[in-house]
Amino acid sequence: MSIGHQAQVDAYRKNHFYTVDRGSILLMLYQGAIDFVKQAKEHLEKGEMADKGMYISKAHAIITEFRCSLNVEVGGDVARNLEKLYQFMLDQLMEAHLGNDIKPLVTVINLLSTLKEGWEGAIAQVRKEGRLSE
Repeated sequence: MSIGHQAQVDAYRKNHFYTVDRGSILLMLYQGAIDFVKQAKEHLEKGEMADKGMYISKAHAIITEFRCSLNVEVGGDVARNLEKLYQFMLDQLMEAHLGNDIKPLVTVINLLSTLKEGWEGAIAQVRKEGRLSE
């Protein structure tokens, strides 16, 4: 791919990110976190510890933002339960990083995938009802 074409693709992606609704952004972030954990797992399997650490750090940052964006006053028990789940995932990422253990990464991938599926359903329902704002 030429540099000019790559710049156009990058500009499109950036513009797309800034013009999509909040639900789409949430799903993109979930997919990004899943992809980063999968990449960390692949690098751990290859013994590439620096890259493993980099991708764990990226996934950690996204999950931390999920946790920090919760509003327990509005979300009540659901928000509190999500907060505990996000903290568990953060702990699992650290366990995988410090112990060079794949199992916690698989756990996080599975949890993120399940949550993403749930959000996809909820967002689809809200869109169907016309209640999703940008």
